[in-house]
Amino acid sequence: MELFAYTGRMAKGTHDFAVDPRNETILINVNGDMIPRAEASVSVFDSGFMLGDGVWEGLRVHGGKIAFLGAHMDRLYEGAKAIAIDIGLTREELIARIDATIDGNDMRGQEGVHIRLMVTRGIRSTPYQDPRVVISPATIVIIPEYKAPLPSTIETGIRLFTVHVRRGDPAVQDQKLNSHSKLNCITACIQATQAGADEALMLDPHGFVATCNSTHFFIVRKGEVWTSTGDYCLGGITRSSVIRVCEEVGIPVYQKNFSLTDVYGADEAFVTGTFAGVVPVTEVDGRSLTKGRGPMVERLQGLYKALMERDVA
Repeated sequence: MELFAYTGRMAKGTHDFAVDPRNETILINVNGDMIPRAEASVSVFDSGFMLGDGVWEGLRVHGGKIAFLGAHMDRLYEGAKAIAIDIGLTREELIARIDATIDGNDMRGQEGVHIRLMVTRGIRSTPYQDPRVVISPATIVIIPEYKAPLPSTIETGIRLFTVHVRRGDPAVQDQKLNSHSKLNCITACIQATQAGADEALMLDPHGFVATCNSTHFFIVRKGEVWTSTGDYCLGGITRSSVIRVCEEVGIPVYQKNFSLTDVYGADEAFVTGTFAGVVPVTEVDGRSLTKGRGPMVERLQGLYKALMERDVA
């Protein structure tokens, strides 16, 4: 029975992409079984559906290989361990399952492939939060799609709006967990969207700039690259890659507290993420920073691409 049809409805912000009809017939890996997109499903008692109880990774295939795979596996397994989820597969077994999904869709030689890897605690016997009611192994879903960022996004950038929704204290919900529970980011995204922006800029509990709802945020001031301390954001793999390439070529880069005043007076700004890499930010809260990408952002886009190519080589 067909549960839904692929509509090709586009995301916004850094996740804008061109509709690809090949996605209508992709096979999705659900617990090791390859299932047509229209038939792929999980139980209504699944922990991810019921409670947002799980961890996930977004993976980019480049040159036939997954970029920064080791770092992504580290983050996934550390996150699962932190919330006491037994993935049930070794790293090698999980990577083999991802490879089988890529090959099962004949995507190995294709560019523009993005993968969503999701792990939940499994099926519960009843709608209740206690993990002791889980009665199955972890649910593992792998969704591969032909989905590349729009060239216009990379070149002309996005606009941000600072929202009232803050990044939470780690004693409430640790922002370093790449969990399925994304309501904090969703409410931020809603406010930014209703304000006419592409994504939300979020502050930490002390009022300093933290991150965006789905990407990490950087500014450029007098030849220096600044990003937040990282205390209130996910351990971003693209974020850390940009910091790494800055250090390699001698660009001063700082992880520090800074305010919106620093942002409004910046020379350039950009965001980072696995899906689109390095994306310029042209406007924050109505303040214009650049028209399209500035020279530092363009340089960092090239350095990041070169690093990714070295990684998959």
